[in-house]
Amino acid sequence: MQYHSTNRQVPPATFEQAVIDGLAKDKGLFMPESVPALPAAFFADLPSLSLGDIARKVARLFIEDEIPEAVLGQLAEEALNFPIPLVSLAPQLHVLELFHGPTLAFKDVGARFMSRVMAHFLRGVDKKVYVLVATSGDTGSAVAQGFYNVPGIEVIILYPSGKVSRVQEAQFATLGNNVTALEIEGTFDDCQRLVKTAFADAALREELYLTSANSINFARLLPQSFYYFYAYGQLAAKITNPEVVFSVPSGNYGNLTAGLLAEKMGLPATAFLAASNANDTVPEYLTTRTFRPRPSVATLSNAMDVGDPSNFARMQRLFGDSWEDMQKRIRGYSYTDAQTAQAIREVYDTYGYLIDPHGAVGYLAATDYRKTHRDAHLVVLATAHPAKFADAVQSATGQVPPVPPQLGNCLHREKLSLPLANDYLPLKNFLLQRSLMVH
Repeated sequence: MQYHSTNRQVPPATFEQAVIDGLAKDKGLFMPESVPALPAAFFADLPSLSLGDIARKVARLFIEDEIPEAVLGQLAEEALNFPIPLVSLAPQLHVLELFHGPTLAFKDVGARFMSRVMAHFLRGVDKKVYVLVATSGDTGSAVAQGFYNVPGIEVIILYPSGKVSRVQEAQFATLGNNVTALEIEGTFDDCQRLVKTAFADAALREELYLTSANSINFARLLPQSFYYFYAYGQLAAKITNPEVVFSVPSGNYGNLTAGLLAEKMGLPATAFLAASNANDTVPEYLTTRTFRPRPSVATLSNAMDVGDPSNFARMQRLFGDSWEDMQKRIRGYSYTDAQTAQAIREVYDTYGYLIDPHGAVGYLAATDYRKTHRDAHLVVLATAHPAKFADAVQSATGQVPPVPPQLGNCLHREKLSLPLANDYLPLKNFLLQRSLMVH
């Protein structure tokens, strides 16, 4: 399997090259030359397959023989060693709980799988590798935990000052050792721009071995497709040939792109809902045919505060750059903070279930879709534990979400992040100085 850049200005790469480089040298995102189809037997067996089974079978199609089968199976089992239950709130409304990993967010799936794949490929490299990543919240903690104290790897996380929750910040900005958090005066889009500029800096990449851990890295994106199959299998175990619609809280659109990738492999999804907050770049595109990137605005669902989503380029490639085809498969929705808070309260009052602000946005899209599609089974992707957004949840419901130990512990550690100007030159200088310090 070869991987091409979405900008098509550089030669194709192997899976290993795509993982290690993270971003193509022409600033494009790596995509497989073609999306392989899963056999009919896979879907017949799906209700009885474990998450690890699914991971091995799906990943093998994209990795082929670049990782031995036994090694791939072992790293998949090690990475995905936590439950991802499908919880039914009503006969046709379900929540896929993606927050039972170490950092209590869906990005644990991608980050843990990617870190192990990357460690496998880097086992013979004698240079220090720098994982450079921008985060709007949960990516930072998942990547930090995934790579924490991994020999030979330095993690540099850029995040927007004052625009992530206190718990999210504590999960990645208090670790130290091989994890450095840089606090940028700006937005997530600024952080993402700085990361992309670093990857496009040929002189810097001559000095440093840079790679990425955002969903721009295909090894972060691919494992997110696994749980779409797993969710469908859990539902198919109860219902014959269900009509399934996935409602996906969306910011940088890696999660939705992974679902579309699963569909290309044969997942029998009826539709996907792009559920956004006020940062509605993609829902607007689906309505107007105009893609209009703009500065992000801060919301309750801060991990979705992205005004220029990177993975939109991948979405376009999956649909052959056809707006009509994309619009047929994806419905776009956007909601205000007031609507989000009301949804958190409604879910608790109606179902006795605490949901975080991102999941609440997904719930809103699902309920709006149901108004005209009564037969569908709606699967809302719950991307974060409600305790990570305890203030918003308590304000909406009057209930204090129970705090799991891994969250409570990090809140008592000292913040170690470093402030950095919102400009590329200070970042470049920091990276070069950091390189001198660690060698």
